[in-house]
Amino acid sequence: MEFHQLTLKELQKGLSNKDFSSVELTSHFIKRVQNSELNAFITVTDELALVQAKKADSIIASGKMNDLTGIPYAHKDIFCTEGVKTSAGSKILDPFISPYDATVSEKLNDSHAVMLGKANMDELAMGSGNENSFYGPVKNPWDLSKVPGGSSGGSAAAVAAKLTPFSTGTDTGGSIRQPASLCGITGLKPTYGRVSRYGMIAYASSLDQAGPMTQTAEDAAIVLKTIAGFDKRDSTSADKTVPDYEKSLNNSLEGLKIGIPKEYFSEGLDDGVKQNILDAIKEFESLGATLKEVSLPHAKFAIPAYYIIAPCECSSNLSRLDGVRYGYRCESPKDLSDLYIRSRSEGFGDEVKRRIMIGSFALSAGYYDAYYLKALKSRRLISNDFQEVFKEVDVIMGPVSPTTAWDIGSKKDPVSNYLSDIYTLSVNLAGLPAMSIPAGISDNMPVGLHIIGNYWTEERLLNIAHQFQNQTDWHKKSPKGID
Repeated sequence: MEFHQLTLKELQKGLSNKDFSSVELTSHFIKRVQNSELNAFITVTDELALVQAKKADSIIASGKMNDLTGIPYAHKDIFCTEGVKTSAGSKILDPFISPYDATVSEKLNDSHAVMLGKANMDELAMGSGNENSFYGPVKNPWDLSKVPGGSSGGSAAAVAAKLTPFSTGTDTGGSIRQPASLCGITGLKPTYGRVSRYGMIAYASSLDQAGPMTQTAEDAAIVLKTIAGFDKRDSTSADKTVPDYEKSLNNSLEGLKIGIPKEYFSEGLDDGVKQNILDAIKEFESLGATLKEVSLPHAKFAIPAYYIIAPCECSSNLSRLDGVRYGYRCESPKDLSDLYIRSRSEGFGDEVKRRIMIGSFALSAGYYDAYYLKALKSRRLISNDFQEVFKEVDVIMGPVSPTTAWDIGSKKDPVSNYLSDIYTLSVNLAGLPAMSIPAGISDNMPVGLHIIGNYWTEERLLNIAHQFQNQTDWHKKSPKGID
């Protein structure tokens, strides 16, 4: 069996048994990355990867191997990586070579994982289809004419095409779960504060959260255990013990109470997606779970609330990208004002400019109360809805996206892109953990099941997902031509 057909867990076992070396493994995946037509990577760090693989092999030989030692991965280009370009998919950061590592990068380095390269993404994490990247759109390996989802589209496509055993992603409004759904892989967005945001280029600071993108829930448990944990350099990092997520994967689901929000199965949901999700949820009844219809009455406010709060935060965060300190600078500026205006006008893409302008307007004098304050109140109502539901059920299930992947370039109107996040945004507004797991095929494209938990219940979500994957084989399906 080829290396790329094995899960991270299986590769871990093979390295431990010395069935193969990390250098052999890494060389295999580098070749697959170099031969790929998906545009899933912005930077391929093949030389660095082989150096890291050789070091990993010496550590394995010494008997000091840990969970990810010698395992190759793709790193979303939003995480700072010392000595390697970190662009976040934007022209404005195209020249930027990070002088330091993000905490997630640091933890992966400390575990002696092997970085194959930096994965392509929507510019500064703003997008739902990975069409906004300065480096061009990523293609979905299931159908090269379709989007992989965004903003972590490169990360999702790389795992789905078996260019890497796992990848890192970030999720501000669904950017791990939605591309995981559209590419047929497993993606986990942890509770806000579970994984450090230090060194992760900020989009919306109160919403951004990093997480793993993998083939299986078991693999996600391994990666999350490595990257999670308290970080004193991040003021939003939670000082909570990180469980051994693998230990509870095989726990019984007997007595599990699943909430089915009626708002998630209303107008706008594709019939094929709906049927796949309902069939997947029924599978849990055979595992001992019970189903209950619930209501999230303020879910309808998620899109307007998110698209006020996130742009407000991004307009503030991106003010640092001004052509002065680092990144892109316009040529021959006449004066300081010209430097600012042209560097930002030339460096940012249309979607980023749109969100900066919305955010700046909503925060301006006279409009703060009318827009931003009202959005914050809606956010609280959305969060309260979840807490009321979690008094009755253990988890919530539904669709991740209202449709399967759409054609590249087919959504001309920005609002139509925003609507694709209708089921994921509220989770970020509430700061909850959630994941997408492969749960069916509709029109030859994958469909993801959305599992939402209460705060700090990643362990339970992974257990639920793992038990589903023990009963089904959707996570084993591969795009045509990828064996």
